[in-house]
Amino acid sequence: MPADGQQIGAETVPEEAASEGCEPVNSLQIQALRNADGQFLKGQSGNPAGKPAGARNRATIVAEQLFDNASGEVSKEALAQALNGNAAVLRLIVTRLIGPRRHRASSFAMPPLQGAADVAPAIAAIAAAAAEGAISTAEASEMSQVVERYSRALAVDEIETRLQRLESAFGIAQ
Repeated sequence: MPADGQQIGAETVPEEAASEGCEPVNSLQIQALRNADGQFLKGQSGNPAGKPAGARNRATIVAEQLFDNASGEVSKEALAQALNGNAAVLRLIVTRLIGPRRHRASSFAMPPLQGAADVAPAIAAIAAAAAEGAISTAEASEMSQVVERYSRALAVDEIETRLQRLESAFGIAQ
């Protein structure tokens, strides 16, 4: 075992062992230097050449070549299996083509919000629609948030109007 600080690697192999045909054919195959624990030295890599830019996985290339000419036939076969009752293929087709439904359009018509007096009736209408099952509780929550934000905007506008009146009454410049 080498002392601390000594390097183990291709350069530490005795010359007679290296001349026995053990040298790598490609200079990039030379192993990076390692410390006594077998770890790569700082700044050194186990694969100094790295993966070339634009290199593709061989399995992916082969799969693409196999299906390039048969993609139409494969899709027709999958559709035929789905129509014949194969639930797994049907689920695969539906999830890939249509995708999950995120939000559905609601038939609930929220009362128009014209002012602060319309906030309470809007919340009451949302609660009644959720109780009847016309909208889900999640939809009711989202609609209630819209009404709440509208109410906050009205409050901020009211405060701004009052502040401007006070400033003009006392002659305070902005």
